[in-house]
Amino acid sequence: MKSGELKKLFFDFFKSKGHTIIPSASLIPENDSTVLFTTAGMHPLVPYLLGEVHPGGKRVASVQKCIRTGDIDEVGDDVHLTFFEMLGNWSFGDYWKKEAIEWSFEFLTKVLKLPKEKLAVSCFVGDSDAPRDEESSKVWEALGIPKNRIYFFGKKDNWWGPAGITGPCGPDTEMFYWTGEGEPEPLTTGDNKSGWVEIWNDVFMQYNKTADGRFEQLKQKNVDTGMGLERTLVVLNGKQSVYETELFVPIIDALKKRATSYYDERKVYIVADHIKAVCFLIADGVIPGKEERNYIPRRLIRDAMTVHYLFIEGSINVNFFLEPVNKVIEIYRNDYPELLNKKNNILSVLLKEAEDYSEILKLIRDVSDLRKLYNDFKPKKVWPTNNKPGEIDLSGKSLFDIRQSLGVSWAQMKMVAEKGGYIFSLETEEEYNESYKKHQELSRTASAGKFKGGLADNSEEVVKLHTVTHLLHQALTDILGGTVDQKGANITPERLRFDFACPRKLTDDEIANLEKIVNQKIKEELPVHFELLTVEEAKAKGAHGIFEDKYAQLGNKLKVYFIGDYSKEICGGPHVKNTREIGSFKIIKEEASSAGVRRIRAVIK
Repeated sequence: MKSGELKKLFFDFFKSKGHTIIPSASLIPENDSTVLFTTAGMHPLVPYLLGEVHPGGKRVASVQKCIRTGDIDEVGDDVHLTFFEMLGNWSFGDYWKKEAIEWSFEFLTKVLKLPKEKLAVSCFVGDSDAPRDEESSKVWEALGIPKNRIYFFGKKDNWWGPAGITGPCGPDTEMFYWTGEGEPEPLTTGDNKSGWVEIWNDVFMQYNKTADGRFEQLKQKNVDTGMGLERTLVVLNGKQSVYETELFVPIIDALKKRATSYYDERKVYIVADHIKAVCFLIADGVIPGKEERNYIPRRLIRDAMTVHYLFIEGSINVNFFLEPVNKVIEIYRNDYPELLNKKNNILSVLLKEAEDYSEILKLIRDVSDLRKLYNDFKPKKVWPTNNKPGEIDLSGKSLFDIRQSLGVSWAQMKMVAEKGGYIFSLETEEEYNESYKKHQELSRTASAGKFKGGLADNSEEVVKLHTVTHLLHQALTDILGGTVDQKGANITPERLRFDFACPRKLTDDEIANLEKIVNQKIKEELPVHFELLTVEEAKAKGAHGIFEDKYAQLGNKLKVYFIGDYSKEICGGPHVKNTREIGSFKIIKEEASSAGVRRIRAVIK
């Protein structure tokens, strides 16, 4: 089965159950500043899970593009990916466990025709925060899943969320399919599920986790499901790995054309994964850089180059990216036309970053070069010692200094050492990690508030600041002319951060004028409301937003917020009722964020 066929079957099935099909949101979270990327289908839906009215009604379904970096060291095995797509259906205070489980079972066994004899499920065992989920297990029993294939596990396995530090969460029931040989073995907790592949997860959002760690009952109970597209294709097509599906084979084939006679298959998978993820990140406006979100595409590009040079082609050549990037665009051009529309930008950004790193890579292309570079940082021990054959016992602190100076990661230095037949000693790694930990603690202190919560906490301060971003966006358009392209926003209860496309620094007069316009609109006590509009209606009214073909294709109405007659913008909310609730607006700093992008930091009083 092809990916397009699976998506159509999924959408058709849930449309028949009264769901509105909604488009994928951006990889940059709009409604939660506690995480860097959209990590699941529910992430863009947080306001609606907390009670906002969704334009599509109480039942929606989608395929959401996602980025997860927590398992980045596992990429290249049979199941782990950096970029992936998640099929999902949601209930905003409508249907509950019985319907969600019955429809999951119906889709798996009737539509996809998977034999129920090869299915096993798990439910939440219960703890001090929430009781044992007997309700879900009884539904599974009624559907014919025997008790000996209904397992109960703890939070690590059968609890989802919140996506960030705070927000909606709750117990889940997971579905597994037996791909091993012979009779299915018992399902075990944790990652050791040999022979079993997790294919679906139904989350029952009964709770809201607060900033102080409490689990409060949600007034609106929600259903959030997730079916990994790539993993499901593996099951349906009898494959062993996600890298054997149509979503990867053309990219991998393009990489193998440049490979030497000997190459490591998993290393090819890693490079293919990273290139795909980078294409989607750049298309969504994430430019490689030193900090936070921007560091991820930088690391992915650099790791891909290091792996390709050391383990695939054997030469430093930035042009190896070209054909794999074209393959990524070919594979996804119908579902994600933004990739084709932004192809030139994707290539130019990627190649610029690759060219910059190629100069660094030349400094560490083999063990002797890494040794020289290392000695420049005054190591406390000689290179190498003879503690154990092939072991390098070095100062982890000095290796961390190399990272800080050149941006060469631990993983990249390990790869260079591995290629030379060496490994770093445990002492070296521990010392490096300690230096890195201290650096992270300093960074957290310097940027206190970054992970205190975004719209997911729905606090009064966050709602006010979110409304202010709309006023600021329009004021920037008034001053700079045209339509200012928003590149991101980050909101905590203490301040807002707004990124926008601009090739130059704003003048002092422009900054003063921005403050004046925003404060004037606040004083005018403008009413705030939203309307559900079609793409054509929203465009006709001059609303800010990203108008992609997929909105029109899916026939969705958009939620457009109006602040008087001044600001009109597509947004999920929430917002104040009137600008008089906001207070006074003050810009703290205007600075560069990345190439061609400026950043405004501001507060309200």
